[in-house]
Amino acid sequence: MAEEARTGKRFPLELPIKVHKDAGGDAKGITANLSAAGVYIRADASLEVGSPVEFEITLPPEMTGGPENVTIQCKGRVVRADETSGGERGVACVIDSYEFQRNS
Repeated sequence: MAEEARTGKRFPLELPIKVHKDAGGDAKGITANLSAAGVYIRADASLEVGSPVEFEITLPPEMTGGPENVTIQCKGRVVRADETSGGERGVACVIDSYEFQRNS
């Protein structure tokens, strides 16, 4: 039986996410769940396990209690990649660092 690697409570949140790809261009997707330590992303982005990744998660005002969207700029690493239905890929990432930015 495999040992559970998750270290924090995961929240089943579907939020817009933009993954920055090294080979140019960005991939858009949606989060499937989110915790303080990581995120599971459903997107059409081919990312290798072990590779560094940068992404932005957008929090709407109704989640933050503020008047505008808040973007979380994250840096992390890909720890798992899956094929999901509909040709999308599922990617699990640990978050190594993050920074909040308010959008106007």
